[in-house]
Parts: sequence; C-alpha cells; structure tokens
Amino acid sequence: MKFQKYMDKKKFKIVITVGDESGIGPEIILKALSSKELSREFDYLIVGSKKILQDTFMHLKFLGVKDIIDPNYLQIEDPEVPFEGLNPKSSFGNASFHYLLEAIKIVQEYPCSALVTGPICKKSWFMSGHNFSGQTEVLAESCGARNVGMLFTAKSPFTGWRFNTLLATSHIALSDVPKKLTYKLIHSKLDLLSEFCSNYTKFPNLKVAGLNPHAGEEGLLGTEEIDWINNAVKTWRDKNKSINLLGPIPPDTCWNSSAKAWRDKEAETHDGILAMYHDQGLIPMKVIALNYSVNTTLGLPFVRTSPDHGTAFDIAGKGIAQSQSMIEAIKTAIDLTRNSTLFNTH
Repeated sequence: MKFQKYMDKKKFKIVITVGDESGIGPEIILKALSSKELSREFDYLIVGSKKILQDTFMHLKFLGVKDIIDPNYLQIEDPEVPFEGLNPKSSFGNASFHYLLEAIKIVQEYPCSALVTGPICKKSWFMSGHNFSGQTEVLAESCGARNVGMLFTAKSPFTGWRFNTLLATSHIALSDVPKKLTYKLIHSKLDLLSEFCSNYTKFPNLKVAGLNPHAGEEGLLGTEEIDWINNAVKTWRDKNKSINLLGPIPPDTCWNSSAKAWRDKEAETHDGILAMYHDQGLIPMKVIALNYSVNTTLGLPFVRTSPDHGTAFDIAGKGIAQSQSMIEAIKTAIDLTRNSTLFNTH
C-alpha cells in the first residue's frame, strides 16, 4: 500500500482524516497541529487532499491567521477518489467517505496507531450514494464490530476529571427512541461504559438517565421505566456487584453533579453516565465541557476520536473556526490508547 512509505514501527501514529473539505476540517487540522498543546513525539498522518490543505494554508495566511502549520511539513496520504459527478456537495461527500475508508485501512495495518476523524456532512454522503447515518456506523461495519457505542468524553482543564457520557441510541429520530431501546441494548451499553471506565478506576461509579421526564414519575409521565428500564438496570447491577450503578435518574438532575465536578476539585465525582438518546446526552456535555468534548467510538479494535462539532459550512473559509475540540480529539486519542487495554492489540 502507498501509505507504507510513512510507517515507522517504533512511533505511535495518529491518523487524521480531513472530513468534508468544504467545511472547516482542513482549517482546524492546520490550526491544531501548530498547537503547543500537542506532543511532537508522535507521528501525525493526514488523509485528504494535499492541494486543498495547501490552498487552505495560503488562504488562512492571506487572512492573517498566524498559528497554522505549513502542509509541506506534514505527512499526507492523498488517496485516489472515484469521480462523483459535477455536484460539489456530493463530490466533497464522496471524498470524505473514501478518506475514512483509507484511514481505517491504515490504522488496521499499523498496530501502534489511533484514528481521529474530521467532521463530515451526512447529507453529502447520501447525495453521493453512501447510505450511512454517520462515521460510527462505517467504522463498525468495516471492523465487523457488533457492539459499538458513541461516547462523549472531556477532560476538565480545571480539575483533570474525565467527564464521560455514553449514548444508548444515537443518530435516530426522537420518535424512534422508545422503539429502539431494549433490555439487551441497555445491558450491552452498560458493558461498554463499565469496560471503558475500568481503564481509569477499578470500581467505577456509573449513572443511568431515565427516558421520561422525572424518570416517568412512577408511570404518570411514561411507563418505560416501571415496565422494564428499572428492572434492566437492577439485573445488570446484580451481575456487576463491583460497580456502583445508580438509576434511572430523572434526566433534568442527572448531570448536576457533572457540572460541579467539572470546575470543583472538591466535588463528588462519577465515572460515566448512560444517556437514553442523542440530545439528552449531548446537551449537558456541550454546555458543561464546551469545546473540550470529544466523540469516541467504543467497541472497535482501535481508538477512534473526533471533534464533537460538525462541518460549520457557514464559517468555512473565514479563518475563525476554533480548533480546541480537534486538539482535544488528538490528545484524547493519545490518552485513551495509553490507558486502554486496546493498546497494541490490533
């Protein structure tokens, strides 16, 4: 494979996809890799168009942006992408899809590596014929992973505490959430969350958020909790006695302790929360952790992280995109691999 020319078996490699190149992906990568927050002891390999990265660099310099890295100093894997019509949106979507596939191949071939993915546009994927609801689903299929989870994690710059929220369901309509939630699903996600948190603490403290307001108010505001969620949590707890599991907790108070632990070293902490659906988990994560939140996929044979924001087409090319979440995604990929049982196993 062409990428073998970049390989140094002795160095840990971070493979970074640019995502949709009509968004802010190229900009935040050039900004992030110039940051002093990132260690230079690792190899960084970018998967994307070298020309677009160079054009982005020149444009940002023209705008007066100073803290960016020259692509000529980067290792760039620029794969051939099948031609996809004349529609720019679908062409960029098609390219970002193939960048992801190429990056997966590289990480699977190289045993000492982690993957960081830039933001993509799901609609552009659909327009170019790639019918996946997100990068997580492509990763799961490519790796043959049956039980994967979308975890959002953030390390507090104030206390050093790691804030973790796992989603029981992810990219589906809110009306479909109660249909997708099952006894088996709750157990499988708790398995993933406890395994992840066990990398940091021997006896994790976990929480489960309720599905309904006030966790159903004993059936007055929804019956899922009393029908089966309460029992699902209890039976998992009974099988995992070394783990302190609370819930289901009313969603409007479940993350109160997270907000305190984020800023106060003396506050009581927990190790992970299982949210029932996408926005239930993402709203408190983004409000509390702001630009420090990182998306990572659990259940893969390697570590994968991503910034927790999208393509931001509205500010692309303006030079004003914040790169902190990309910096955190790279730092988290390094941190998780160092602390993870996945290290050197793929």
